[in-house]
Amino acid sequence: MNLTARREAYRAILEGDKCVHPGSVFDAISARIAEDVGFEVMMFAGSIASATVLGAPDYIVLTQTEFAQQIHRICRAGTLPLMVDSDHGYGNALNVKRTVEELETAGVAALTIEDTLLPRAFGSSSPELISIEEGVGKMKAALSGRQDPSLVVAGRTSACAIEGLEEGIRRAKAYQEVGVDALFFAGGINSVDDLAAIRSEISIPILMGGGGGALGDREILASHGVRVALQGHMPFMASVKATYDTLKALRDGVAPSDLGNQPSSDLIAQVTRLAEYDDDTEQFLN
Repeated sequence: MNLTARREAYRAILEGDKCVHPGSVFDAISARIAEDVGFEVMMFAGSIASATVLGAPDYIVLTQTEFAQQIHRICRAGTLPLMVDSDHGYGNALNVKRTVEELETAGVAALTIEDTLLPRAFGSSSPELISIEEGVGKMKAALSGRQDPSLVVAGRTSACAIEGLEEGIRRAKAYQEVGVDALFFAGGINSVDDLAAIRSEISIPILMGGGGGALGDREILASHGVRVALQGHMPFMASVKATYDTLKALRDGVAPSDLGNQPSSDLIAQVTRLAEYDDDTEQFLN
């Protein structure tokens, strides 16, 4: 894996003037499909990691090493830059530094560290933020943990959604001052005016979740400094439904030959890179 080249490709997107949608992936095959259909970047979310690895909801029960192991599998199979949601860095600032070290080794091109209080504190009924001082410390630790200078470290904040736009901008400015490469806004941007207000205060690239209306227009997003905008994680959701429907049909007595949702043998050969393995077999075993 030429990881530095992938990271430089991701940085080129941040330095460009367009907004791209990443392909949401969750395993080796989905990584290859994202590559084959033409995505520029892959995305692996913490919520999807919890579901893929543990079959668990997004309650921060996945461990850092489990996350890193699945990232390694994705990066080994695919060649696109992979961005990941590293949640809170799996602990305090020291844990954040270790997380960056492990995820860089696993192959990521970009990662986000957020300022939400995770896992949820005892007795709390709604999401809370850590202090801005602790958030700044986590961003400093993340940057300190980076070994390859081409790795992108992005600060992520939920402050716009939890405490309002003004607090989101305040935190974003603090993280930008520390030296993060980009800022990810998790919710709370409800209009182009909100985005414009953020852009007037922030000079580094913006990453964000998907939006509707004008906030779903990539040209509008790009004009306000957004370089990567998520579209949700529909591929994994679709795979859950397909697996459920297929297993239920088989259990209900439908004959395998009557199932209509199966991939062609050509598609399976493509996503498993059969031709490459056959070439290796011919070269090394004959």
